[in-house]
Amino acid sequence: MEESILKTIKSMHGGPVEGTDAFDTDIIIGINAALMTLNQLGVVSDDAMKISDENSTWSEILVSNNKLETAKEYVYLRTKLLIDPPTGTVLDSMKQLIKEDEWRLNVQVETSDDMMT
Repeated sequence: MEESILKTIKSMHGGPVEGTDAFDTDIIIGINAALMTLNQLGVVSDDAMKISDENSTWSEILVSNNKLETAKEYVYLRTKLLIDPPTGTVLDSMKQLIKEDEWRLNVQVETSDDMMT
């Protein structure tokens, strides 16, 4: 998988990754909002709550626990709701999945913290 956060999310949205930056600002705003929430859940560090371009990578922001891959899905879903929200049952399903991801990430972080002490 792509290591660049911005390129990963652009790819997941189905748009071209290279050659266009028309929606990069919108996507970056969504990514940063999701990263702030992930920081509050303990998934990303305080100094990794913001990206500004395609140079920021997943390995730079995610804590060392490789079981937190769900964070990538979470960032995608949050940005999808911001820049291209679906309607009806798809919207409801996405919101439910976001809640489930938040819960699972929180449990994973707490479990990892408990194992370290």
